[in-house]
Amino acid sequence: MTTRPKALITGASSGIGAAFALTFAERGYDLVLLARRLDRLEEVAADAGRRGASVETFVTDLSSSDGLAAAAERAATGDVDLLISNAGASGYAPLRDVSAADLDTLWRLNSTAPVTLAHAVLPSLLAKGRGNIVTVASLLAFSAGVAAPGMPARTLYAAAKSATVAFTRTLANELAGTGIHATVVCPGLVATEWSGGANRNRPGAMSAEDVATATAVAVARGEAICVPGLSEPDALDQLQQAERTLLAAAGQSTLAERYATASS
Repeated sequence: MTTRPKALITGASSGIGAAFALTFAERGYDLVLLARRLDRLEEVAADAGRRGASVETFVTDLSSSDGLAAAAERAATGDVDLLISNAGASGYAPLRDVSAADLDTLWRLNSTAPVTLAHAVLPSLLAKGRGNIVTVASLLAFSAGVAAPGMPARTLYAAAKSATVAFTRTLANELAGTGIHATVVCPGLVATEWSGGANRNRPGAMSAEDVATATAVAVARGEAICVPGLSEPDALDQLQQAERTLLAAAGQSTLAERYATASS
């Protein structure tokens, strides 16, 4: 009998996380579904079970240090072949309006948790010589320099998702040749309960199911960056070329003339 690979999915009780569960169940994975709400997890688990998956539910809150530690312990048990770090929260607000407590929990959930869980699962993947690590970021990770009408107040969120993008892309390079692939998923607007359901009926919002389908294809291809709404990859090629140009042009030992000649 063929053993099905196992995927651990965080934030799996609704939205993109639930869509991941059903999509990967249909693609032959058994599942460990992790979230805060047991009732919602059990609904998703039952639906995934009807698609042929064996499902384990794991209730914890990744925004707490104890909850994240419990999830990392589960990820490190050795039976996970695919990690999908999807759990997150918008926390959209100007930085001055974010409380110290929220600063800690939002950063842990949106930025620390994907790193911690990847670190936990990696030894067993390396021992197997195969597997995938997926993190879910956002197109807003690339929006730091954009001051456009309609953009949410996002300083903390954009910083966390930018960190996730940098972490996963660098990890993908680090793992080259090991049989393990890292993929960061950067959706735009998605029609889910996210941020109070603000995008549910918004024009241009993608379905969670389409995000999950794009992710499954990117995982199968071993892509480092998955942007579900990007038809042509030229923009990603240009991004990587701009990074190489900046590193080559700015890595000098002498002070740039534009600073040396500036008025005091």
